[in-house]
Amino acid sequence: MRNWKCKLAVLMQYKTSHREANRRQKKRRFRNLNSRMKILREEMEEISEEQKEIKEGQRQVREKFEAIEMECEQLRKETMLIIQQNASTQIRLALMFQIFKARENHEFSKASQLTCALRELIARENKAKEALMAN
Repeated sequence: MRNWKCKLAVLMQYKTSHREANRRQKKRRFRNLNSRMKILREEMEEISEEQKEIKEGQRQVREKFEAIEMECEQLRKETMLIIQQNASTQIRLALMFQIFKARENHEFSKASQLTCALRELIARENKAKEALMAN
């Protein structure tokens, strides 16, 4: 009987120490899990901040791009205006040269017609400028 009681006592000690070991192991796992969760939360916060910075950077790039597009459009308009002014100047110079040649050749009626055409052209250009400035 004594042998049986010893075996029972040894078995109970084994179970008790085994339970405590299991408890310690569970606590360690729980601590490890909590520490991993804490690290993951911190990493998620960092990622969130990085995403906010990226969005802000994208917004700034978009604003700069829009400003550049507006500036390009303004430059296109100014270029077209310069081209139109250049063409108008070329036409006026051609008329003035023809007037000069007509007077040189004593073709006064032709010079008169060309002078009237030049006056009309200048008057139309002035009206167009006034209308453009009114808008």
